[in-house]
Amino acid sequence: MAKLYFHYATMNAGKTTMLLQASYNYRERGMTTMLFVAGHYRKGDTGLISSRIGLETEAEMFRDGDDLFARVAEHHDHTTVHCVFVDEAQFLEEEQAWQLARIADRLNIPVMCYGLRTDFQGKLFSGSRALLAIADDLREVRTICRCGRKATMVVRLGADGKVARQGEQVAIGKDVYVSLCRRHWEEEMGRAAPDDFIGFTKA
Repeated sequence: MAKLYFHYATMNAGKTTMLLQASYNYRERGMTTMLFVAGHYRKGDTGLISSRIGLETEAEMFRDGDDLFARVAEHHDHTTVHCVFVDEAQFLEEEQAWQLARIADRLNIPVMCYGLRTDFQGKLFSGSRALLAIADDLREVRTICRCGRKATMVVRLGADGKVARQGEQVAIGKDVYVSLCRRHWEEEMGRAAPDDFIGFTKA
């Protein structure tokens, strides 16, 4: 039986590269994949999944209210779909996560979701919360903090290089996101006093 997978990590862990490589592996064997990417902060009708190392491919966009099960089922009726890939899965609505589960359960098509687990304030994204609850297989994609420990959190740096401790969950612009371990995230967010070395310039 097909499964719903959730690959989660912090920023810059290589999630998108893994997605593109997995989709390529299917297509290299003559199979068809459907790729989705969040369209909430994109203009136009064409989505693009791109990785930091330069790999990219076109993808369909999903936005709030879209029925992903219906879209995949319609495509599957005309061309057999062997796997569905979802980038930026943290932006899924809870119902959309369930739609992806139905794709696996009722259409017998595996669904691979890739996304962030938490935002810069340490709170779960709605899509991630739903996938953590219902996915068949949870896979952590690991990266490291500046200290060498496993990074599980992320901080947002504004255009001035200072750590943001409040604000909207998602900011598109000149903000930079940096992955940290929990210990150094707490220090940068002002929740604990730094005791080893100075981090980013505080707001």
